[in-house]
Amino acid sequence: MKLAIINGPNLNLLGKRETSIYGDISFEDFLTKLKNQYANIEVSYFQSNIEGEIIDKIQETGYTYDGIILNAAAYTHTSIGIADAVKSVITPVIEVHISNVTNREEFRHKSYIAPNCKGIIIGFGLDSYRLAIEAFLNKK
Repeated sequence: MKLAIINGPNLNLLGKRETSIYGDISFEDFLTKLKNQYANIEVSYFQSNIEGEIIDKIQETGYTYDGIILNAAAYTHTSIGIADAVKSVITPVIEVHISNVTNREEFRHKSYIAPNCKGIIIGFGLDSYRLAIEAFLNKK
């Protein structure tokens, strides 16, 4: 199984940024643990602060991977382009968020991406990514 994790803006600052919301572990440290836990799965990782690069990565992986785990971060609430990219590919996409976005500012309650996704996992910290992997493994 090949899964792509694609992270959006500011998620390169995990472990440093707003640790009360996002925790104090960098994504790279978390990813190492995740890859060890799921050694039988090929997991690629991409992060960008640039909307077009995220779209390019969705298109690049969206026809050859078994699944995409997408945390578009703030672009979730603003990007019709990313939503269209998710809709355009055949690879199923699970939208994830580290925090419970419905408990945060009103503008975070709307996802342009969600209608085009297989499902959404929010609010379980970095474990949201593991739960997405489990969903792909269980073919839910």
